[in-house]
Amino acid sequence: MATTAQKAIVTAAAIVITGLAFGCSYLQTEPPTSAASTAIAGSAKTLDNLQTAFNGESNANAKYMAFAKKADDEGYTKVASLFRAAARAENVHSNNHAAVIKAMGGTPQADIKSPEIKTTAENLKAAIEGETYERDTMYPEFLAEARTAGNREALRTFNFAKSAEAEHAKLYADALANIEKWKGGTTTFFVCPSCGFTTADPNIEKCPVDFTAKEKFEAVS
Repeated sequence: MATTAQKAIVTAAAIVITGLAFGCSYLQTEPPTSAASTAIAGSAKTLDNLQTAFNGESNANAKYMAFAKKADDEGYTKVASLFRAAARAENVHSNNHAAVIKAMGGTPQADIKSPEIKTTAENLKAAIEGETYERDTMYPEFLAEARTAGNREALRTFNFAKSAEAEHAKLYADALANIEKWKGGTTTFFVCPSCGFTTADPNIEKCPVDFTAKEKFEAVS
């Protein structure tokens, strides 16, 4: 027959075991805070950023095509060539973004707005502002988040777009600064079909961003 002391020991042990079981149950119902859950959240944010970028590039394509028509109407035919080349590059970016969105299980969505069309000089200013924002603010932020999430494909497509937008900003700035020299005739631009890098240099041997051979570049004028 158990003594009073033995009964006390058994009771105490039961209390401890019950407490441990309750503690384990409580821990299991707490929201996960592991690195895996952080990566999942980061991927969701990266997907949102990809959708934002896809929408932006899709609208840029439509806007630049409208700007090209206006430039042609005003006689700035070389500027029109530049806008068409940039529009093609934005199409490359949107396609790249769409591919990653689909790989992540999403559906690319774009809400195309009617662009505000002004004079060619004003349109160039607007284009410079848009490209500068993407180069200096939007894509750097998207790249930082994708890097945290460890999403290599998102990093790749964001980096391609950022590099091309930087070159577009330079081309637009040159056109605006020398706008009268961009009247009449046409200029042929070469667009990398992989990353959208755009140049007027006919002697380029390969893309400086992703090393695509010049033979694969698309000529736009």
